[in-house]
Amino acid sequence: MTSEPPVLLRRDGHAAHIVLNRPRAINALTHEMVGIITAALEEWRDDDTVRTVVLTGAGERGLCAGGDIVAMWRDAKAGGTESAGFWADEYRLNATIAAYPKPYVAVMDGIVLGGGIGLSAHAPQRVVTERSSIGMPETGIGFLPDVGGTFLLSHAPGETGTHLGLTAGSIGAGDAIAIGFADHYVPTDRLPALLAALATDDADEAIAALEQPAPPSPLAAARTWLDDAYAGDDVLVILDRLRALGTEEATRAAATIEAKSPTSVRVTLRALREAARFETLPPALDLEYRLALRFHTSHDFVEGVRAQVVDKDRNPRWQPPHVRDVDDATVASYFASAGERELGLSG
Repeated sequence: MTSEPPVLLRRDGHAAHIVLNRPRAINALTHEMVGIITAALEEWRDDDTVRTVVLTGAGERGLCAGGDIVAMWRDAKAGGTESAGFWADEYRLNATIAAYPKPYVAVMDGIVLGGGIGLSAHAPQRVVTERSSIGMPETGIGFLPDVGGTFLLSHAPGETGTHLGLTAGSIGAGDAIAIGFADHYVPTDRLPALLAALATDDADEAIAALEQPAPPSPLAAARTWLDDAYAGDDVLVILDRLRALGTEEATRAAATIEAKSPTSVRVTLRALREAARFETLPPALDLEYRLALRFHTSHDFVEGVRAQVVDKDRNPRWQPPHVRDVDDATVASYFASAGERELGLSG
């Protein structure tokens, strides 16, 4: 029996559809899938019969659970370079989506993590539903929020993005719209009508006819304490502030951060502060690529994926074990130029 391709491409009226098609893996992204999507977008760019591109995921669980992290783990253990090639092509695709000249509607239904955010959250029209669960869990596996995650998080209102990036948290539809990861709320029972309308109507008009008011945003409400607690460049100071607040939410946030890879937490905070200065996505992707290369050769990435995804014992043994033990020189080494290996999207 011939298996279906990992990405389905189809046309419906003047809409061209990209359907991520690995439902058993919650459509986890592979290098092959990146290539298929990139080629399709290049073809449709100059096709006058395509007026709108639509991204969805097969199955009921979500759009995309991120990259194929186990493949990256195996590559890291073997000292390989396949992951570097994947990230280079994936980040180029993220930049293509952000600058795509035609309407690109991303339906962020269900689980959307990591690489799934890279395919959707840089689009000009981003739709979430009551089932949306959107997150960047990377500090929990010894990595960083990539695929433009540092750019999105650092440009979120106040310190909401810092909180999400360090705690590796997930958000629903209301929060996603409030912090700039999404634009429109369309309940799942209206998605078939939306997809049908996109075949004939202007994308903005089709969405406007079916969207509903966004749900409340708990993160926006929490800015009363988040913005002060997460200010600055020192993780230890942030942890002290969170504990000093004494509330259940703040105490839980501090404990959550301390359970993540200490190196990832420190590098991520600095990356967020640097990305906040970028006006466009490509410089953030260039920075993330440099950091991804360094993380791929680190102890914490191999150990984090082992503990969370492979063995699933949920007991990573980070080296060093606490944020206070991560020295400034180690953090700085992650940001040093990668020389000829730089991605170079920003020129």
